[in-house]
Amino acid sequence: QVQLVEAGGGLVQAGGSLRLSCAASGSIFSFNAMGWYRQAPGNQRELVASIITGGTTYYADSVKGRFTISRDIAKNTVNLQMNSLNPEDTAVYYCNADRWNVDEHYWGQGTQVTVSS
Repeated sequence: QVQLVEAGGGLVQAGGSLRLSCAASGSIFSFNAMGWYRQAPGNQRELVASIITGGTTYYADSVKGRFTISRDIAKNTVNLQMNSLNPEDTAVYYCNADRWNVDEHYWGQGTQVTVSS
């Protein structure tokens, strides 16, 4: 069973930065894609950023230029560097991993990010 464990959430003032990390129980390269989603109260879960095996990245328009997704091969983690945070970024952030060929989708438990104004 694949496990994804997030770390790095917390409380930060507007304009600050946080770095989230997602540790996978299997090699991160065993997944076709890994990404970060977020869900604010009353909102649907939305894709924030993703990275596929070949390294191509995707960002939601709302975070382009502020967030960066990356892989740390040595630590077997996928990270999300979040800069210039604003209160609208407040949400629970979830790590996601997909294996497309077998239609498997995995989620972490979520980590709270709160940005104060």
